[in-house]
Amino acid sequence: MTRFILSFFGGIFSLITLGITMVAVTIGAVFWIYGQDLPSYESLAQYTPPTISRIYSTEGRVIDEFAQERRIFTPADQIPDLVKEAFISAEDKNFYDHQGYDVRGIAAAAFDAVRSRGRDVRGASTITQQVMKNFLLSGDRRAERKIKEIILASRVEGALSKDKILELYLNEIFLGQNSYGVTAAAQTYFNKSLTELEPNEAAFLASMPKAPSDFHPVRNKERLLQRRDYVLREMRENGYITQGVYDVEVAKPLLSVQNGDYQPYHRSLPPRDYFTDEIRRQLTQDFGEGEFFSGGLSVRATLDPEMQVQAAESLRIALEQYDRGLGRWNGTGKTIPEDQLGTETAWREALAGTPVARDIDLESKWLPAVVLEVGDQSMRLGIEGIAADDARGTDVPRSDIAWLRGSFFDNFDRGDVVHVREMTQDSDGSFIRWTLRQVPKVQGAFMAMDVNTGRVIAMQGGFSYQDSVFNRATQAMRQPGSSFKPFVYAAALDSGYAPSTIIIDAPIEIDTPQGVWRPRNSSNTYYGPTPLRTGIEQSRNLMTIRLAQEIGMDTVARYAEKFGVYDRMGRVLANALGADETTLFKMISAYAQFANGGEKVEPTLVDRVQDRWGRTIYNHEFAKGNERVCEDCADPNLPPGRGPRIVDNRDRMMDPVTAYQLTSMMQGVVQRGTASGVVDLGVPTAGKTGTTNDAKDVWFIGFTSNIVAGCYIGYDTPRPLGRSAYGASMCGPVFQRFMTQAVRKYGGGKFKVPEACEFMNIDRFTGARLGPNASGGNVVSECFRRGEEPMFGVALDGGWAMSGNFDVIQPDGSSRAREVTTSTGKKAVVGPKASFGTLSSGGLY
Repeated sequence: MTRFILSFFGGIFSLITLGITMVAVTIGAVFWIYGQDLPSYESLAQYTPPTISRIYSTEGRVIDEFAQERRIFTPADQIPDLVKEAFISAEDKNFYDHQGYDVRGIAAAAFDAVRSRGRDVRGASTITQQVMKNFLLSGDRRAERKIKEIILASRVEGALSKDKILELYLNEIFLGQNSYGVTAAAQTYFNKSLTELEPNEAAFLASMPKAPSDFHPVRNKERLLQRRDYVLREMRENGYITQGVYDVEVAKPLLSVQNGDYQPYHRSLPPRDYFTDEIRRQLTQDFGEGEFFSGGLSVRATLDPEMQVQAAESLRIALEQYDRGLGRWNGTGKTIPEDQLGTETAWREALAGTPVARDIDLESKWLPAVVLEVGDQSMRLGIEGIAADDARGTDVPRSDIAWLRGSFFDNFDRGDVVHVREMTQDSDGSFIRWTLRQVPKVQGAFMAMDVNTGRVIAMQGGFSYQDSVFNRATQAMRQPGSSFKPFVYAAALDSGYAPSTIIIDAPIEIDTPQGVWRPRNSSNTYYGPTPLRTGIEQSRNLMTIRLAQEIGMDTVARYAEKFGVYDRMGRVLANALGADETTLFKMISAYAQFANGGEKVEPTLVDRVQDRWGRTIYNHEFAKGNERVCEDCADPNLPPGRGPRIVDNRDRMMDPVTAYQLTSMMQGVVQRGTASGVVDLGVPTAGKTGTTNDAKDVWFIGFTSNIVAGCYIGYDTPRPLGRSAYGASMCGPVFQRFMTQAVRKYGGGKFKVPEACEFMNIDRFTGARLGPNASGGNVVSECFRRGEEPMFGVALDGGWAMSGNFDVIQPDGSSRAREVTTSTGKKAVVGPKASFGTLSSGGLY
């Protein structure tokens, strides 16, 4: 009997042993099979997650962010222990004890599944396993993936530290609201940094990995609150917080940005504008789209936020003034259906979802509104962000549309979406009324740049970025008109001409394949033999064409291409008057090289770019073609009071004497030429107006000793702006408003005179040399190259002889009279009318 019992139990033991062995062998075989050809985990040590790229202003303030996944990478040693402990308590309380997988957790999960007959299936993945799933494996729930997860987790635990694994997890995990990683999530839900989080907020974030969509802070607030409190209990039981802290934190309400308890982070950023979007466009071209949107770049922009606001305002004023002068209502083109106007809640929701510009601040913030009632003497609106019972009311009176043709009934319908702003008293800012506004159909651009460094300090590519993202400063190809003429004169001055050189200003006819071209001056007046200086001051077309013919269009084109105005300029005479197309960005960059004495300038919107580790990968100061060397910065014996010497290695684009002569001539444009009476900054200023055929584009570009700025205005699909549209009258005031503030901030001095300049007094009407003591309105002190004898008394006509049957006008506007014999035989002095048959035909001026 004893032998039988022993044999029986021996058999059972053998069976159990054999069974265990078979199970072990089977498990081993399964793990060996699935352990083959697994993805390498070694790449995790060099993991670089997709991270937000940020753009900073010169003041170090974040002004824009770009990302495919909103993630801010934070090293483990910079993540507070409180945050780590919250996630460990929620997801893997044995994290610091296990070797990648938690046998007890797996057994408990299996027991619960069996007990509930499959209804209660919960994960038993450790944080290490979740890292494997997120980085190396798929997210399916098959047993095969779980086995691979365990194998990889055990391997990784032997290769990486616990802190490194936790770093990977806390930076990769998706936490809802397009937020990846704990740092971005803290910003998204609380607008706080990790170090500012309270225990209940850390528990809030630790509640999200399980199922972010199921724990939405608004739609599933109660469920999220329960999960948060569960995490707090786990933190208490794990010894991470005391009972007292738990009691305080669990009693706190569930607060979040989404519930309106905190201001959203994006509210601290200015609205995206043309400047940062152009940086995005340029850097994606330089570094690639993937690197820019996920490389965690830190971009230091050249933007001056104060001057950017001034640039936007200056351009908007001009565009709105022109638009209101037309007296036409265009509106937004958006309407809200009648069935959504019945209740305040309905129309507010519909208005909030209507895509109209919300980035316009001109005199005051422009607000979207919907027309609720149209009357004869007033119109009632529903205004975004303004309560219906606001003390200011929501009506617009009939007097507000005095600039419009027609009545309220003629221009508006119930449901129309419009813009309004507050009209206030200048004296004390008190409210007057709501006033209707509209984004103009006419558009334009403005840009300002440092003439020495090429740093763009302001750029406005249109009236409103949110209305139209097309950047007219860099993308719009326009005819520069007479603002191109300085390049013709620069080519001439470098070819041996002087400001006193005489060019014939008289009508001409040119045979072209398209027929006879009869260019004209804007004023239909002609000066006859006239110095170059007056030709540019008064923007004389005929002089420019004769000059271009004299020096050759090949020479003119080479200069334009060298200065970067065109990549390839057409060699036809009309292009000497700015008929070819270019961008404002290129024109501003080219003018900077006049202002700085003829040195090449590489324009830039970016000072420096750093990668995610803080390494500088681009620096404008050391970019090719822009190098400047400090020769004695390291000299310890530099005398007190003497600064180090900076040497430019930049290419010279033109002789410094030529640059100064041209600058002096363009000062005349501002002092007594086409921009006189419009531009007056109180410091030396030079510039040039430009108006194309039929005034389809109007320009003004000008500069002081340190800042160059310019503007163009025109319809996106070019059409005439009207008879009163000129570069001086429309763009001149934009330049004046902006540069008034720029001079206050950046100053301005005399233009640097080259050592090779030798000055002589010249009569600016005739080009004749005057004595050193000559004075009067006709006298100008002109710079000539030392050692070169100026050419006086020779008039150049470009090959077209001057006809004599037209009035010859003095540059001061007076007519050059002539003596004639009357029908009675007596003598009389008259200024006859022009009779040359070309006076009424086109031209750029």
